[in-house]
Amino acid sequence: MGLITISPEWNRIFNGGMVAAGVLLAIISLHITFISDLARIVSFVLIGLIVYVTLKTEDLQHRKGMIYAWLPIIGIEVIQALVEIISESFYKNYETYFEAAGFFAFIWAIAMWINNSKQRKALELEKLKSMQREKEFQITEALKTQLERQVAQRTKELTNQKNELQHALQDLQAAQNQLIHAEKMASLGELTAGIAHEIQNPLNFVNNFSDVSTELLTELKEELEAGNKEDAMEILEDVIQNLGKINHHGKRADSIVKGMLIHSRSSTGQKELTDINALADEYLRLSYHGLRAKDKSFTADFKLEEDPSLEKMNVVPGDLGRVLLNLINNGFYAAGEKKKELAKQGNAEFLPKVTVSTNKTNSGVEIRVKDNGNGIPEDIKAKIFQPFFTTKPTGKGTGLGLSMSYDIVTKGHNGEIDVISEPGVFTEFVIKIPNQ
Repeated sequence: MGLITISPEWNRIFNGGMVAAGVLLAIISLHITFISDLARIVSFVLIGLIVYVTLKTEDLQHRKGMIYAWLPIIGIEVIQALVEIISESFYKNYETYFEAAGFFAFIWAIAMWINNSKQRKALELEKLKSMQREKEFQITEALKTQLERQVAQRTKELTNQKNELQHALQDLQAAQNQLIHAEKMASLGELTAGIAHEIQNPLNFVNNFSDVSTELLTELKEELEAGNKEDAMEILEDVIQNLGKINHHGKRADSIVKGMLIHSRSSTGQKELTDINALADEYLRLSYHGLRAKDKSFTADFKLEEDPSLEKMNVVPGDLGRVLLNLINNGFYAAGEKKKELAKQGNAEFLPKVTVSTNKTNSGVEIRVKDNGNGIPEDIKAKIFQPFFTTKPTGKGTGLGLSMSYDIVTKGHNGEIDVISEPGVFTEFVIKIPNQ
């Protein structure tokens, strides 16, 4: 069965028509007078009805070619039958012509039937392609629907993952802020201990010179009452010198307190002209005394090699002070750990040492912080400025000091910070800050 089919109802009608045609042909073949002629007429009417119904019915349009193929034969048969009924003698005179016409009609029918078969096959092929396209379209639609469901599901999963990552990021940022605060507080604690020790010296000088000045003023009063002007003038000179020393050490104490306040408050990022040499000297001393306050057994040598030609520079003193304090503290710690290791091996002669040097350059200033500790292995040198990376034991460091220092130097001052190290010998941090 081909792809082009008719409905069961029309199929029953055609089957009934074929049965009726067969009955009529049987009656015609009996050559019974009047009955056979009537059967022939009825068959013509049946044929005409079939032709009419086929041409007018949309479901039977594919059978038009067959009708057109057999229509000449049907027409000749009808004419031949009518002529034979009306005048048999006339029919016999022209019978040869009727037979010739019937032969050509038969040839026409065969040609039309072949052409119709080709058209029918082409139509069936086109319908087959259409059905295939429809099937592919349905498959595509099904795949599209499935893909849309998968995309929707995947989008939902990614959205959930995104929300989870955002929450995790917020938690991480909160933890990082807490660690940064802890790092600042730790450095502030060390700084405070150093300040407490460092500020004691100028305060002792202030107190001592104040006591001496009080005694001198008493002597001055006695000499003036006795009329000894020369002695009084000598005593007055001593008082003036003492007051100058009191003023000097008072300013020293004031600068230490200001440094503490600058370090303890949050940085505004405001740059100001700063004496880099004085800043380095102050934080070198504060670092050492801070470590001494924490560990009375700690001893080390420290030295500032300053460049006297270095002019004041625009920096954020509090931030740069944090960098210096962190690097110097790390230097003292590394050298102190080396001393402990050597002491276990029987070498008690090693003395920890940290040297801070400043040098004026064409573009700005170069600050070096060098210690004689165990150095940094080559395989971890590239990681030391990463957040949370530390070589110290648990509880000894947060891993944020060098990361904060790196950000302050590179982002806050558009500078550079690098490290030079020889394992077992030394570590030197090099800070380069351009003129702002």
